[in-house]
Amino acid sequence: MPLYKTITVENKAKVLIWKIEESFEQLAHGISLTEHCATRVASMKSDLHRRGFMSVRHLLAAAGYTDHDLYYDSNGKPHLQDGKCISITHSFIFSALIIGTTEVGIDIEKQRPKILKIAHKFTPIEEYRTLANDDAIMRKLTMVWGAKESLYKSFATPGVSFLQHIYVEDFRLDDLKSTANVGFQDTEEYYKVWFLEFEEFTCAYALKI
Repeated sequence: MPLYKTITVENKAKVLIWKIEESFEQLAHGISLTEHCATRVASMKSDLHRRGFMSVRHLLAAAGYTDHDLYYDSNGKPHLQDGKCISITHSFIFSALIIGTTEVGIDIEKQRPKILKIAHKFTPIEEYRTLANDDAIMRKLTMVWGAKESLYKSFATPGVSFLQHIYVEDFRLDDLKSTANVGFQDTEEYYKVWFLEFEEFTCAYALKI
């Protein structure tokens, strides 16, 4: 059960991506869960969600951790017992995590045309009308959504709005990187963001500057 991809980010963080091809039973083999997580996975009705959950535990193992090294704060943000920062995502047949020495965030999204219909809820859509076609607009909007989702996970503060409080600097579609920031109440945080496209999915991962 190999990793799909591993990326080192500026020697400060590591991204690990898993393609979920195994059954839940295969993924559960050899994995020890905390009582809390065992209850969570047992309550999941979707086999895809259960497999995604367990694949993340294999990613943890690949990074040298177990489920017992992971805990969540009152806002649902994951942390590692050794003080390193972590962010987790899974979407359909892919899961990923990023672990770093500074604040991090990660998100995987399936590239789907429906994002054009909801774009106005998270970004000024006029910024992307200059792109060649709807496919290019869809790809870029998916990147922007993923970047904002990554920052939202990292910032982890109730009340933050994708549209009002998270800004992604415009970027060329072929650059696959940008900068972004979250400004909320009296706090301003800045990030570098990178993008990766594969098999009609987009991964965005962020590192706090």
